[in-house]
Amino acid sequence: MKNTIARLLVMAILFISGMLTAQADPTSRSWNQPVEPYRIVGNLYYVGATDITSFLIATPEGLILIDGGFAETVPIIRESVKKLGFKMEDVKILLNSHAHFDHAGGLAELKKITGAKLAASAADAALLAQGGRGDHLFGDKFPYEGVTADRILGDGDQVTLGNTTLIAHLTPGHTKGCTTWTMKAVEGGKSHDVVFVCSTTVLPDVSLTNNPHYPNVAADFEQTFRTLRSLPCDVFLASHASFYNGLEKAERLQRLRNGAEKNPFLDAAGYKAYLDRSEKAFRERLAAEKKAKPAEQ
Repeated sequence: MKNTIARLLVMAILFISGMLTAQADPTSRSWNQPVEPYRIVGNLYYVGATDITSFLIATPEGLILIDGGFAETVPIIRESVKKLGFKMEDVKILLNSHAHFDHAGGLAELKKITGAKLAASAADAALLAQGGRGDHLFGDKFPYEGVTADRILGDGDQVTLGNTTLIAHLTPGHTKGCTTWTMKAVEGGKSHDVVFVCSTTVLPDVSLTNNPHYPNVAADFEQTFRTLRSLPCDVFLASHASFYNGLEKAERLQRLRNGAEKNPFLDAAGYKAYLDRSEKAFRERLAAEKKAKPAEQ
């Protein structure tokens, strides 16, 4: 009995220490500062932090929430949902872009307080259940409270609540199960294609040409760019607000609702520019690794 208690105590200390170090660096802290929530377009709202995004979709049958941020982002999400006049207990579905600690760290707590069902891709559902441990890049460096997906999604699967349907598009590379979501938002009688990009970022320590933990990572990125370029996009959103200039657009949106003309989130050109930039960075990185490879042998 004493040994069991001791083991549980050690596990608790390790878990808490992982949570406390999740935002130990200034960059992560800057990503997770509170911002005022707002309506983006139609029934789509922003309830995330400065850079770590979380999106709320309101339907007659309840709410859908995309991404849970850090564990420390949960109070920001809760307060934002309240400020918008909604209730956390009305969240029926939780979705995730990818299973890194800064986008999935709060999902377990959100699932507890809402009773919502979590849907995720097969590859990232495994990482979510392990609390981020065993990640192909981070290993066990950034753990969070594990959470079980109630529904496993394949490419093209639909998630419907009330009058809103979201479609899962598998866009792996950043993680093995990275998922981009699409939906339609209606405003002023006009339907807009919304794309929530998972991520196209090749992290600094990832090898694209010699990666025993993810041998097909380069091929996955190639397919991801093809998939993203095939998606119609009027409203460009993503797992990080900096990908789509979210803070600036939110400020412009406020001016719009005080008399300006166009919703800044209607940004098909910005979506294309983001893909052009990130694919260029990927291809330059891949070419540099291939060039350096013979010299290393």
